[in-house]
Amino acid sequence: MIIDTHAHLMDDQFKGEVPKIIEKAKGVGVETIINVGCSLKSSKQSVEMAEEYDCLYATLGLHPYDAADATEELMGEWEKMILENNKILAIGECGLDYFKAKVSKEVQEKGFRLQLELAQKVGLPVIIHNRDADEDCLRILKEYRVQAVFHCYGSEITFARKLWYEGYYTSFTGIITYPNTEDLRDVVFEAPMDKFMIETDCPYLAPQNHRGERNEPSYVVDIVEKIAEIKLLDREAIVRMSTENAQEFFLRLGLA
Repeated sequence: MIIDTHAHLMDDQFKGEVPKIIEKAKGVGVETIINVGCSLKSSKQSVEMAEEYDCLYATLGLHPYDAADATEELMGEWEKMILENNKILAIGECGLDYFKAKVSKEVQEKGFRLQLELAQKVGLPVIIHNRDADEDCLRILKEYRVQAVFHCYGSEITFARKLWYEGYYTSFTGIITYPNTEDLRDVVFEAPMDKFMIETDCPYLAPQNHRGERNEPSYVVDIVEKIAEIKLLDREAIVRMSTENAQEFFLRLGLA
């Protein structure tokens, strides 16, 4: 069984095609797909789709550029939803994004902290979105008692080592298959076997064999094969470890 730990099947690009996409994914061994919320709308859709499809699970989160929507009232509403629905597995994606500074750092941090407080309160892990904000992201995260995965990891290996030291996970996308990402493949090579996960982040970041196409969960097998190649291991070992890591991280997978 393969788990795509980070997808966005709520995206309009998949409208009307979700059943077909799920069947295609199952055909290559992807039995579980985690739909990750990144806005008010997509978080709501994530929960609705998890109720409709057995293999789909949900998260509630606000991307840094949607951080202004994070309020105490909303966190209270989300807490109630989480307590009533075991298919909600995590908080996120949330975090910091300084790439183009579309939202002030102060607003991003406030929204990030509110979501971390909720995760700590309800005992759920956090999916971290981090872009050009390594040290601030880690500094804030360490103030809370939560488990975390840095999704779509793209920072330097020195930062990855700091994350692994703290017990956090790194998750890899199709970016590791691109010709110009040798530094990231070094991170994959060094990643502890119990601290990595795999994801598509679809519809974005299709692997090299599908560049220019809409990404989808079935393409996660390309990431499995690339990690196996980098780590000099067989495909089955990567499937087994990535699945076990996801089950360890998303504890509610065994409850829903």
